[in-house]
Amino acid sequence: MSLDWPQHLTRTTVLPGVDALTAAEPVPLWEAIEASLGVRIGPPFWGHVWPGSLALARQLSTRDLAGVRALDFACGGGLAGVVAAKQGASVLANDIDVLAVEVAQANAALNGVTLAVSTNDLIGAPSSWELVLVGDVFYEAPLVARLVPWLDALVRSGVEVLVGDPGRQFFPRQRARLVAEYEVACVPAWDSVVDRPASVWQWSAS
Repeated sequence: MSLDWPQHLTRTTVLPGVDALTAAEPVPLWEAIEASLGVRIGPPFWGHVWPGSLALARQLSTRDLAGVRALDFACGGGLAGVVAAKQGASVLANDIDVLAVEVAQANAALNGVTLAVSTNDLIGAPSSWELVLVGDVFYEAPLVARLVPWLDALVRSGVEVLVGDPGRQFFPRQRARLVAEYEVACVPAWDSVVDRPASVWQWSAS
């Protein structure tokens, strides 16, 4: 597949020195992709910079990650992974949406870095990473039920897990330590969470 919907994607500066391909709203992009591919697909979540991921990227931009092996889990457009790579990390961008990892690679190219990619379901996989980035994924109970035990296991094995979250319903705050909090300008066309800051948390195993 190729990125052939330029009329719906705009190169946007999302942080100083960091650009990403974004869409002003989801439906026209979604319809254009389905018309192009001739198949039904899930929503193009990768077309938006989600507030938790943006907070995570802002925090990563302050860190020296030279030589760190990192996973950008459920990467979407890959913003956190791109920033980690700019800070020196070796990054695997992972998403089960094939288009998401293509966009993540395109965003990496915009910023002069490279990402390895995977579309495997990595929940439960043993770690070969030192840092796992989890940006804005605590939005539904079945996913969280699978995710929490895996994050616990990662932390017990010595992995640092950083979560970016803007106050999603299913994020268990009691399981994490607050690292930083950022005011983020949300986009109502994409996201109903518009009235609270986005935070970065360090996961702690139970």
